[in-house]
Amino acid sequence: MKEQQNNIGLLLISESSLPLAQTLQQELPGSFILTTTQASGCLHTDSYDAYLSEHFNQCEAWIFIGAMGICVRTIAPYLHDKHTDPAVVCVDSTGHFAISVLSGHVGGANELTRMVAAILGAEAVITTQSDRNGLWALDTLGKQYGWACQSGTGTTLNEVIARFVNGEPTALLFDIRDRGTDYLERSLPPHVKVYKKVEDIPADCRLLIAVGYRDYSHLVSPQTVVLYYIPQVLHIGIGLAHQASPTDEVTSHLYQELEKAHLLPQAIASIASIDLKREEPVLHRLAEHYHVHFYTAAELDTINVPSPSDTVRKHTGTGSVSEAAAILSSGGGPLILPKVKGSNYTLAIAVDAAHALGGHIEIVGAGPGDPELISLRGRHMLEKADLILYAGSLVPRELTLCAKPGATVRSSASMNLEEQIALMKDFYDRGKLVVRLHTGDPCIYGAIQEQMNWFDHYGMRYHITPGISSFLAAAAELQSQFTIPERVQTIILTRGEGRTPMPEREQLHLLARSQSTMCIFLSAGIAEEVQQELLKEYPPHTPVAVCYKLTWKDQRIFRGELKDLATIVKDNHLTLTTLIVVGEAIGNRQGLSRLYADEFKHLFRK
Repeated sequence: MKEQQNNIGLLLISESSLPLAQTLQQELPGSFILTTTQASGCLHTDSYDAYLSEHFNQCEAWIFIGAMGICVRTIAPYLHDKHTDPAVVCVDSTGHFAISVLSGHVGGANELTRMVAAILGAEAVITTQSDRNGLWALDTLGKQYGWACQSGTGTTLNEVIARFVNGEPTALLFDIRDRGTDYLERSLPPHVKVYKKVEDIPADCRLLIAVGYRDYSHLVSPQTVVLYYIPQVLHIGIGLAHQASPTDEVTSHLYQELEKAHLLPQAIASIASIDLKREEPVLHRLAEHYHVHFYTAAELDTINVPSPSDTVRKHTGTGSVSEAAAILSSGGGPLILPKVKGSNYTLAIAVDAAHALGGHIEIVGAGPGDPELISLRGRHMLEKADLILYAGSLVPRELTLCAKPGATVRSSASMNLEEQIALMKDFYDRGKLVVRLHTGDPCIYGAIQEQMNWFDHYGMRYHITPGISSFLAAAAELQSQFTIPERVQTIILTRGEGRTPMPEREQLHLLARSQSTMCIFLSAGIAEEVQQELLKEYPPHTPVAVCYKLTWKDQRIFRGELKDLATIVKDNHLTLTTLIVVGEAIGNRQGLSRLYADEFKHLFRK
């Protein structure tokens, strides 16, 4: 669908289909029902032809409910171009089929068809060849991930799509890494192969799909057509002489340098310079087209650059402007164009650090134990990782069985922190993907702070994929809502004071004063002390649940009262991977939200 779904017209061929239209109207915001008879809640018109002649292109989409032939004859006079025509879907009068009629990809009719079919419980009928064959929709793929789309010189998008859907040999080449490239790698059609270097692409390749910022037209075979998906990932740093001019000459030189380096201008994300140059005409001109920002000399001077200059330092207070500004604005990404000197300017270009190729570390939350409770992103990362370093006995090894052939899978149980970092850095420095797999959510007692400190020290790029924490698994397994309207509205995640001291303000008895639902981690070994602390504020009969290895095959859950907590833990020999839950929310079925209390009271009357 188009970005703004402002209006969807529901046009009734037969008034008997009004209930179908009303169902769709309830589920599709901004939709209206158009009829030629008077009906409550509907827009009336004496003639569909007269109405559509004036309003057809004012709607984002039209849904005809009735015969396909009538739908086609009705819209035929108003069709102009697939890039501007609205989406059209036809639903038969019984609601059994939803058919994509017009503007399937570009206009969003295919997406709307699936949506309509889901609402009505109908069968979606989509005839677009790429959809029928399970192929990428090349004309809309870029929009999903914020990429500009551009076919190579002398090539139309239709020619590209024709080669692709006909299954001709296709190469896929990445200059960057993001969600979109992850998706493409996961969903490769049989006739598409990923290449790391353009030089490796065979001469008989008929289509190159390049995702990134480089122009490859000069490197591919004449029989190969190119489709570029261009993310905005290039950050340009500019150093300027005072009143650098003429402005047009400097800006044209900028684009000439991009062309000389075979970089695509559409990939420019930002332009940066030193704040001393805020009033330079060149930067004002560039600000008409790009986001331009400025750094102080002190900020620029924190960046190590390949080509520092004593002359630049003398005039600006920093050893670099162009290179340092490019690196800063890219978030520490690599320079792909070191400093280039012009007559009265310097120029450097860096790639956004979050998207640059090379080594990467993904810290993944494994969830509470059940391999099916890891996130989709976490699973995808495991499937493509070159190294999986998992947290020993805290994470079931079954989670790593999806590793690709040739991947290294290691337990960190026998390693100290320095050994773990050394192993990950070795893979990282070789441009590999490392997954550090932690139990639950890694940000809750996950011990990742020390690792991130090392990653920052070495300048290693990393990202965190959250996981389902065991306290959420506890709520699910206990069939409990941990927040009860007007009774308990706070959940406290904490631990008892064992070998790791607790801040004075976070002593258990102080936290217990709120009578909140308390989830206590890593404390089975000190259950007696925990019980004594909690009994200072909670009543002895407060419900308690001791949860051992939540969602694992050998999961065990023991319910009782707070006064019996220590006995429960001791009698059942519970140690590691045990979560203690305390509070009246456990198993509570009292208290209704205002939604139910005010609007659905009749459902609960005896």
